[in-house]
Amino acid sequence: MASAEEPRVRLPQLKLDELLEELRARIDAARGIRDRVHSLLEAVLTVGRELDLEQALHSIVEAAAALVDAEYAALGVIGPDGSSLSAFLTVGVTEEQIAEIGPFPEGHGILGEVIRHPEPLRLEKISQHPASYGFPAHHPPMNTFLGVPIRVRDQVFGNLYLTEKRGGGQFDEEDESVLSTLAVAAGVAIDNARLYEESRLRERWLRANAEITYSLMSGSARAEVLKLIAERAREIMGSALAAVALPMEATESLAVEIAVGMDAQAHRGLVLPLSSTLMGLAFSAAAPVTSDDVCQDERISPEPPRFHGLGPAVAVPIGTGEGGVRGVVLVAREAGAPVFSGQETEKLQGFAAQAAIAMELAERRKDAEQIAVLQDRDRIARDLHDLAIQRLFATGMMLQSAGRFIEHPEAAERVLRAVDDLDETIKIIRSAIFGLRSREGAAGAGLRARIVRLVDGETPVLGFPPSVRMEGLVDTDVPYEIADHIVAVLSEALTNIARHARAERAQIVVTTDGREVSLTVSDNGVGIPPDGRRSGLRNMAERAEQLGGHLDVSSPDGGGATLCWRVPLPGT
Repeated sequence: MASAEEPRVRLPQLKLDELLEELRARIDAARGIRDRVHSLLEAVLTVGRELDLEQALHSIVEAAAALVDAEYAALGVIGPDGSSLSAFLTVGVTEEQIAEIGPFPEGHGILGEVIRHPEPLRLEKISQHPASYGFPAHHPPMNTFLGVPIRVRDQVFGNLYLTEKRGGGQFDEEDESVLSTLAVAAGVAIDNARLYEESRLRERWLRANAEITYSLMSGSARAEVLKLIAERAREIMGSALAAVALPMEATESLAVEIAVGMDAQAHRGLVLPLSSTLMGLAFSAAAPVTSDDVCQDERISPEPPRFHGLGPAVAVPIGTGEGGVRGVVLVAREAGAPVFSGQETEKLQGFAAQAAIAMELAERRKDAEQIAVLQDRDRIARDLHDLAIQRLFATGMMLQSAGRFIEHPEAAERVLRAVDDLDETIKIIRSAIFGLRSREGAAGAGLRARIVRLVDGETPVLGFPPSVRMEGLVDTDVPYEIADHIVAVLSEALTNIARHARAERAQIVVTTDGREVSLTVSDNGVGIPPDGRRSGLRNMAERAEQLGGHLDVSSPDGGGATLCWRVPLPGT
């Protein structure tokens, strides 16, 4: 009897154990889901707190690896072309491994598959997919794969790539769902970080414009303002070099007035043609001109070498075609740095346009002050002519008439001398009036413009355009008489190069520090033969000696010839 009842007691007990086990499993699963949801929420909050874009991207890729328990994770940012990666952030790979692997991927193979088809992709084995073509040397082995796109305002910003789930398992639908949710939160975080970055960048541009406007309106020197424009453009654009060039009167050339940053000395004073250079084209077209690599760009003249170590560059006009272009600002980043985006170029162009407005306002103010000065000079000239001269003339007439009644010879002679002195005084005052009413000389009469016109005229004879650089206050400090000698010496030097040097390159440097002026002309030709004619060199030397200077001629080890003509300036 007892044996017959025993199974009836055990059967419900077994079912109860199974039910309890199932309940425990479901509770554990619920706890796992709760923990994962909690982890997902924490990841979303962590990612959402970041306002720095680069730090936000790092937080996203780290959170993705933790959520799906992946050994390796990466975030690839899609470039402007929409088909390749412009940035690649990784987790799980050491710096030593990255150095051994080599350059970051550009978006081919499996990575490119997610770019071409922006949908979640799960693979049990990467090598089995048709788009896979292996890994580079020293790359860690990877099999399982999960890729999810990140969208920012309906535009694909980049992709999350996860490989090698820990424990040897496979990525499942839950992993895909969690990662897709993180990708949505990541898109919002990236958008917020972008907006924050744009607002900070806009604030920096506005502050720079206000600084330049204040500097101009407070009467700062033009060189100081141009340097300020170059420095702020370089800082905000994250560039290694910035330069500002202005047009030269009566020529088809630009002169680099200011350069700051890497190898700035090689750029200052350069004279650039409008037709075949980045800055010249930006000035002529009144539009930005970009270069992905200035070291390989045909629009960059090889002489003098000045862009070593630099890569992407952009030149934007200072001003617009409607209001007139006042100059060009160029910025260049180091080699390997990202190219300038359209948004960055647009911000720089807006900054340059505002700088041009400030320059125009300052010039209008300066013109108004100049008009006031000229009007005051005209008033002084009229008063001198209508009042002082007439009074002096009348006084002279009275003295001359009174001299007839003076019987004493010595007294009469003194009166006549006084009349002569009054006549000389009248002449001096008239000369002063003429000086007050005189205007500046014709445009393009300065030494800079004369040198550029001379070089342009000699270029067809030489067969190549010489490099020209001018430093210092060439037009202000160098008197017209010395300028005539410099132009004559330069003409003779270029003629000698064209006739005898058989050169392919030539460089002209004119510098002054206010105490002396020097002209250096060098070429890479055959040099000066020992038995050659010396009449041209003798004339150059005589010109220098007449002015208290000297001429040095040398033949560098690399070939060619270097001529240095140097004279002191008056008053030094």
